[in-house]
Amino acid sequence: MSAVSPAPRIVPNQTLIGLTLAGMIASAWLILHIYGVYFHRWTAWSVLIAPLIVATQTWLSVGLFIVAHDAMHGSLAPGRPRLNVAVGNLALGLYAGFRFMPLKTAHHSHHAAPGTPDDPDFHADAPRAFVPWFYGFFRTYFGWRELAVLTLLVCIAVFALGAHVPNLLVFWAAPALLSALQLFTFGTWLPHRHTDDAFPDHHNARSSPFGPVLSLLTCFHFGRHHEHHLTPWKPWWRLSRRSMP
Repeated sequence: MSAVSPAPRIVPNQTLIGLTLAGMIASAWLILHIYGVYFHRWTAWSVLIAPLIVATQTWLSVGLFIVAHDAMHGSLAPGRPRLNVAVGNLALGLYAGFRFMPLKTAHHSHHAAPGTPDDPDFHADAPRAFVPWFYGFFRTYFGWRELAVLTLLVCIAVFALGAHVPNLLVFWAAPALLSALQLFTFGTWLPHRHTDDAFPDHHNARSSPFGPVLSLLTCFHFGRHHEHHLTPWKPWWRLSRRSMP
C-alpha cells in the first residue's frame, strides 16, 4: 500500500450520513444511560441482562469517541468547522466530560509524528508492553480537570436527579472505563505497537485483519488504522471496506 495519501474526496451526502449515524449512536447511548442509571431495578432477571446492557453501552461509548474523532478531522461534516466542534464537544461530553479542542490538538500531534517520542499516544519507553502504555495513555487524557468534572456530574446525578450509586458504577463508570480500554487496545496499541514485523511505511501503523462485522464491533472500523493514517479525511463508516475510495 502506498505511503502517499490520495487527495481527499467527499462522497455525496457525507454530512447527512455522518450526522445521522452520530445521532443514532448518541440517542441509543442516552436511552441506555437513562434507563440504567435512573430506572434499572435489581432483580434476579435484571442481574442477568445487566452484562448485556454494559457491553452494549461500552460499544456505544466507543462510538461516541469515534464520532468526536471524525469531528477532529473535519470528516463528520466537511467544510463546517463549527458544526464539527459542536458535535465533537457533545459526543465527548456525553462520553466522559472531556473537552474537544485539547483532544483535537493531541490527536493531530499523533498524526504528525505517529509512533515516535513526539506522539502523545505512543509509549516510547515500552513500545510493546500493554500495561505501562495503557497507564501512560490514561494519564495523558484523564487528569484532575476530568476527575473534577466527573465528580460534579456524579453529584448532580445522585443528589439532584436521584440516581443510585450502584447503578452509576455499573451503567456509567464501567462502560466508560471498558470503552477506554477497548479504544486503546484496538485503536492505539494493536495498530502502533512494535513487533518483529516492520511497519509498512512512515505512519508506523498497521491494520487489524478483522472482517467487517468484527471490525465494527471492536472499534467502529478504527482498527483499520493504516488506512486511516493514509486517508484521515475518511469518516469511520467509509473505512468499513478496504476498497472504498
